Amino acid sequence: MKDFPKLPILEVIPQLKDRLSAAPIVLLHAPPGAGKSTLAPLTLMKENWLNGKKIIILEPRKLAAISIAQRMAQLINEPVGESIGYRVRFNTCVGKNTRIEVITEGILTRMMQQDNGLEEVGLIVFDEFHERSIHADLGLTIAREIQEVLRPDLRLLIMSATLDSDDLSRNLKAPLVESSGRSFPVNIQYRGGADLFNLPKNTSLIIKEALDNHEGDILVFLPGQGEINKTASLIENWPDDLAIYKLYGQMAYNQQRAALLPHPQGKRKVVLATAIAETSLTIEGIKIVIDGGYMRSGKFNPNTGLNKLVTIPVTADTANQRAGRAGRLGPGICFRLWSKGSQANLIPFRQPEIMEADLSPLALELYQWGTHDPSRLNWVNPPPSGNWAQAVETLKNLGAITNKNITPHGESLHDFPCHPRIAHLLVYSQLLGLEALGTDLAAILEEKDPLGPGRGIDINLRIEELRRYRSGTSTYFNFKKIEQVAKAYRQILSIKAENSAIDPYATGLLIGQAFPERIAKAGDQAQFKLSNGKLARMDKNDNMASEDWIAIAHMDERDGVGKIFLGAPLDPKAIQSMVKSEERIYWEEASASIQAVEERRIGLIVLEKIPLKKPDPLLIQECLVRMLAKSGEKWLNWDDRTRQLQCRVMSLSIWNETGSLPNFSTDQLLKTAHEWLSPYLENIHSGSELKKLPLCNILKDSLTFDQQMELNRLAPEKIKLPSGSTLPIAYNFDGNPPILAARLQELFGWSQTPAVNEGKNPLLIHLLSPGFKPVQVTQDLKSFWDNTYHEVKKELKRRYPKHHWPENPWEAQATRGVKRKK
Repeated sequence: MKDFPKLPILEVIPQLKDRLSAAPIVLLHAPPGAGKSTLAPLTLMKENWLNGKKIIILEPRKLAAISIAQRMAQLINEPVGESIGYRVRFNTCVGKNTRIEVITEGILTRMMQQDNGLEEVGLIVFDEFHERSIHADLGLTIAREIQEVLRPDLRLLIMSATLDSDDLSRNLKAPLVESSGRSFPVNIQYRGGADLFNLPKNTSLIIKEALDNHEGDILVFLPGQGEINKTASLIENWPDDLAIYKLYGQMAYNQQRAALLPHPQGKRKVVLATAIAETSLTIEGIKIVIDGGYMRSGKFNPNTGLNKLVTIPVTADTANQRAGRAGRLGPGICFRLWSKGSQANLIPFRQPEIMEADLSPLALELYQWGTHDPSRLNWVNPPPSGNWAQAVETLKNLGAITNKNITPHGESLHDFPCHPRIAHLLVYSQLLGLEALGTDLAAILEEKDPLGPGRGIDINLRIEELRRYRSGTSTYFNFKKIEQVAKAYRQILSIKAENSAIDPYATGLLIGQAFPERIAKAGDQAQFKLSNGKLARMDKNDNMASEDWIAIAHMDERDGVGKIFLGAPLDPKAIQSMVKSEERIYWEEASASIQAVEERRIGLIVLEKIPLKKPDPLLIQECLVRMLAKSGEKWLNWDDRTRQLQCRVMSLSIWNETGSLPNFSTDQLLKTAHEWLSPYLENIHSGSELKKLPLCNILKDSLTFDQQMELNRLAPEKIKLPSGSTLPIAYNFDGNPPILAARLQELFGWSQTPAVNEGKNPLLIHLLSPGFKPVQVTQDLKSFWDNTYHEVKKELKRRYPKHHWPENPWEAQATRGVKRKK
């Protein structure tokens, strides 16, 4: 260790070695610049418990992986590929003597799949674990299972600068080693809120302030390539001694690397970067950080199967990580484009990617591992059930898995270092003899659109431009990385590049295989219906707007209608193999009728409907019952008699807990319509026919004879009055007192309030005038006759002089009409 730079991490190395010698999992917390990514692995590579096995270091990004490997090799005076090597996507630099391999995260699971016991590995280091990438979570989960089942000697080291280490230590039951890090102070300056629209302009003003008042190179954090380009355009004409660098994931490695190194002529640097600069990278000369306060996050919607890229405020741990970049080499300053008050409201830690991402690649890995149920594994955060179900459905549609097992086709997809959809495209291109087109298309789908939206939606234009780039006739220069990816795929398939003209419909066919739910049929106003039932649109002036069928490669969600970014035309004849015929019996709301048809369709896009000549009557009944369960209140005749029957039954059920009557609520009746209504649905095909059903009689007949007798005895429909009239009793759903509305003269002589339910529930009497106007409401007739009747009588006698108004209502004869003349 004496030959290594005197970095803070060296102080805790003895403690780290002790912990790793005794525990299977150890956490190392060290702030930026402590040296954990380079010195910690180098000091561990000869530990006895390694038994001569390798150390694997996971890095979230290619640039960081290669840079860390190069730095470690430099520290031990060796070229990369000897003791220190790296593996990144489509690029490997290791040798037979390599003891430490720095790899990007997706490669770890591939190594595990090839060697379930990782027999040559003694330690796996999860660097920058605070980023909580889905690959890191999956790698840690599988590594823990390998530990428990096959390799108790395998060590895991989880390193982070800003993670909630105490919480993770408790979760994993792992000891925590902490390094205090460098003591270089960072002066935090807040500059108020900056909305996203004005972010480039506000950022350029802070850059000018920093250049005028502070020394050192400047690192600027912006959410994406668009904001970087706009900010660069605002400062590109500043003094000649200023060098502006861009740093984001879509750039070629050499360009990214240049941003990390001092300027060859010693110019002052301004590095405009995305989150790629948050990781283990040390950018030489940085003393000033300007944090725009935003970051991009991909959110997956399992209801649509689409990813939506959103721009959100940074989390507190991300802000701290960014600010730390200013203090790596000495005292620094960090300008934050938000207020000090807003700082207190930042979310403490970023959301793990596994909670929001498309889980299709993870699901394919687990099925290949032999696990179809993620709940059987030990996760830091288990995958959400909705996203998992969507991922499983996607893989089933691709033919990659069954309910519990990976298929041979799924194993073929797993062999490719890409998303299962892209792998399916490549495999299918082999079957059609379209491998060259498939590799070009796959490379373009994986990278950012090289032409941008100004060139329209047709992805064939990009493939043609890529082929011109290869032949040296293109005026575009941003196809280098795409060609590198395409070349890697060609090497896997053992084919040569082609630069000839392409069939645009063949491109659409391949996209349709990768994204079968995004095959789309034209509607009105450049709007398309996808085979998954969703809608998407493009500019009506786009050349593809006149196509009848398209396959959509890139789109997003916007107010329920996706916006199409890239796609290709489809020949309807070429997708006939995807057309499925299915007999359907369903309720059509528009016509309020049963439809029995044979449908020819692609997904939810119906191509043709042929009426069924002899549909199964039982299936029609089942369809009606399902519809009624959802909207039966609309299509059945719930007249007053039916409602009163329901109220009578419901009231008795409330009054008598031991009663034998069923639940007659509307919701329950509709849920159980198959039990009591099915026999009456024969030859019923429409809403008008449903409304003609005698619902009250049908419901009454659904009660047994004893139940009907009990209902009539305890909750009679009508009651006979002293006048000889028979009037209805109005019952309530909630068991409130039933109501009897009757003219006052018809109740003379009735001293006791009548009751139902064997006298336990008195009626609520609505006493009416001869003109049927309410006079009094009471449940105590005796009190009314004694105390209130004479006051009421004065007014009513004046208004209705022809009616009988006796002095003594107790002994008076009840009458139905006016008193007779003697």
